[in-house]
Amino acid sequence: MINELLVNLVNSVLGAGKRTARGNQSYNCPFCNHTKPKLEVNFSENKKGYNPWHCWVCGKKGTRISSLFKQLKASTDKFTELYKLVSEEKEYNQKESIIDVKLPKEFKLISDSAVDLTGKQAWNYVKNRGITLEDILKYGLGYCEYGNYKNMIIIPSYDESGKLNYFTGRSFEREPYRKYRNPETSRNIIPFELFINWNLPLILCEGPFDAIAIKRNAIPLLGSNIQGSLMKKIVTSTVKKIYIALDSDAIKKSIKYAEEFINEGKEVYMVELQGKDPSEMGFYNFTKLIQTTTPLTQYDLMEKKLQLI
Repeated sequence: MINELLVNLVNSVLGAGKRTARGNQSYNCPFCNHTKPKLEVNFSENKKGYNPWHCWVCGKKGTRISSLFKQLKASTDKFTELYKLVSEEKEYNQKESIIDVKLPKEFKLISDSAVDLTGKQAWNYVKNRGITLEDILKYGLGYCEYGNYKNMIIIPSYDESGKLNYFTGRSFEREPYRKYRNPETSRNIIPFELFINWNLPLILCEGPFDAIAIKRNAIPLLGSNIQGSLMKKIVTSTVKKIYIALDSDAIKKSIKYAEEFINEGKEVYMVELQGKDPSEMGFYNFTKLIQTTTPLTQYDLMEKKLQLI
């Protein structure tokens, strides 16, 4: 069912539209200024809850009307009205039940491990991974000597208010029975949010050790998927530049996210890690790599997609 109030709102930004055979609305494209109405907006939400738009001449497109308004620099009043009318992507707004996260009761700070043999082993492990004392203190890294997280490094994550929202357990044994152990709670959070400046370039990586090694405005995805809360925060923030630094086996996801961010008006860089994680590369080598990485264009994205075929 078409939301006529939404149609009227878009008309007030683009001018009067024309109904297409598919039931969408077509407009004169403000990006290529074609003489015929070739910018088509879908006012019937698709399966993902999107209202996609696309110009059949210049190829400009987006997955949500909000991205169209952003690129046209619509007024604040228009955005306010839009968010009242549009149900953005369900994935973005889904609210999973997040239980209160607590560190394991056996948790100890690595910085307090002077007389503890297990603590010394934990200290040696993080030191060999390039983690400094400054990093340990900043992120509050710890370990467990007993319990479910025995012989594991504990990496806490805090939200913007300083409340614990997640933690990662990583074994420091040479041949662990279980390498990782995480709490049974939702990952639909913003990891390391406490340390993120949303006015600076943002780096997306896979693991918390990667983010710590990068040492600058890095968010670990705790895997290769961008969760709804984080995606919503990024696309609505003032962040202009985004560096995607995922492993090579996540290239399809990297391309997918890059395209979404570009359609939201962000400047996107895909960092080619050359077979090594940021934590393996170290701060110096990773810094050199991102300094030589250039922003993606729509043509670059098309080439990368073709390489996957």
